[in-house]
Amino acid sequence: MYHVFYNPLSGNGHGADCVEKLKELLGADVKFTDVRDVKDYASYFAALTENDSVVVAGGDGTLNHFVNDVEGLTIRNNVYLFTGGTGNDFKNDVAPNEEGLIRLNDYIKDLPIVEVKGMTRRFINGIGYGIDGYCCEVGDELAKKSDKPVNYAGIAIKGLLFHYKPTHATVTVDGETREFDRVWLAPSMNGRFYGGGMNIAPSQDRLAQPKTLSLVVFHGSGKLKTLMIFPSIFKGEHIKHEKQITILKGRDITVAFDRPVALQIDGETVLGVTEYTVHANAPAPAAPASEAAPAEV
Repeated sequence: MYHVFYNPLSGNGHGADCVEKLKELLGADVKFTDVRDVKDYASYFAALTENDSVVVAGGDGTLNHFVNDVEGLTIRNNVYLFTGGTGNDFKNDVAPNEEGLIRLNDYIKDLPIVEVKGMTRRFINGIGYGIDGYCCEVGDELAKKSDKPVNYAGIAIKGLLFHYKPTHATVTVDGETREFDRVWLAPSMNGRFYGGGMNIAPSQDRLAQPKTLSLVVFHGSGKLKTLMIFPSIFKGEHIKHEKQITILKGRDITVAFDRPVALQIDGETVLGVTEYTVHANAPAPAAPASEAAPAEV
């Protein structure tokens, strides 16, 4: 039997559409459960037989909450993703041409951890810090006011031109500290993509061993130069601008800005952040993640 966990809030509130698609794909031997109704994943998985499979239906935010909610569990069943979000950066990274189920088991083991504002969470794709976090902050506000899809590219352009101010950043990667002026972006990436298709870390391999993360620092440029380079991120061609793009790889990364800005974890916004730290293959978090289902971006 397939046990499907779906998030009605994914895909700008159209997550329940996955139910009909999965009924057609999987047939009759399937059970659907709203992720908001699952309070104890340990008991749920303990009740499964060895022939049962689990399907997570939703986008990157749903997947992020799932991996945090099952933290510490030994999962012996096959676990799959059926995408139903809007950005789907995980799918774009690991199986861009796949229209069905994507097996998750190898991808959800030993995930990196972010520590920010007293919170500790696993993450799937990456941590956005800078104008990417600003875009999520503004996008969240717009989503509260309208059901229309949020135009994050438009938010980014307006932010670059008028609203967002670059910061000074101090970054420490595996014990080595560097400083950067006029920083627009400073994400730490487990995968290549974030922000709904931006190939920010083209050389990052989420399954590589030994495990490292990629810190991408976009720095040192004025508004117009930044605006000229920014669209090239979608194809990963921004790395050609070596004066403005610095990529550092490591296992333990700390980024500190000289003023508070928004940060995003797999699309989920954290406001007023001055510093974050990420660890590759870090120990399990001390506290469980929130049980609340995410609103997708």
